[in-house]
Amino acid sequence: MTRTDEVPTTFRLMAVAAVIALALPLSGCMFGQIPPNDPGVDKPVDEPEPSDEPAEDPAGDLPAALSFAQGQELPSTAYIEWGDGLMTDDGWTVVSPDNGDGGWKYGTGDGTCTAQFWQGFIADVPVVAGDDSASSDAILGVLLKTDTATITPAATTGEFGYQPGGDGGVENRQVLGMEGDRSWIMAARAFTATGVGLYLIVDCTGGDPNAVLAEVVEKNAIVVTP
Repeated sequence: MTRTDEVPTTFRLMAVAAVIALALPLSGCMFGQIPPNDPGVDKPVDEPEPSDEPAEDPAGDLPAALSFAQGQELPSTAYIEWGDGLMTDDGWTVVSPDNGDGGWKYGTGDGTCTAQFWQGFIADVPVVAGDDSASSDAILGVLLKTDTATITPAATTGEFGYQPGGDGGVENRQVLGMEGDRSWIMAARAFTATGVGLYLIVDCTGGDPNAVLAEVVEKNAIVVTP
């Protein structure tokens, strides 16, 4: 489902080794939308009365796809996260489990590529209210330790998957980098209506990052609930 509007510009702002060595620089903004474990207190439960009315479809409150403009249609309380489609995939193994700050990493079975995920609040990103595209570039800028104005001309627009089995896409902004036989693609999306964001870094040595990115995107949709 990955889409690019033009041929990506090779991003050489900094060495790829330094880029991939970043220890999830947005990790200070934990994904606080995930509710804490709460055993609660035993209380009487009122059983709902039977009804002939059809059950309300919560997905009906969401746009059919999430272009940068459609992101503004999300309710401020929308819950946004990666769907983990590699957990039971024999072609991938866990390199770094969920670190509690919204980040984790998988590797291909042959060891040529990794896929690093992150999701969380973006309070430390210079977002532009009402502009998910510029704010997505800003996420890339934070990761690459540069300003958004430097990122925007080098980045292209692609897509993440949207809802498991869904037909729509989630627009993202991405940059490509390479050094010798090593190459990487970093893709990010900000949701300014909710104050959260996510990114994916595919890093390959001797492999094709575009093909791996397409596989990862296909198997890991963005899951949104109102």
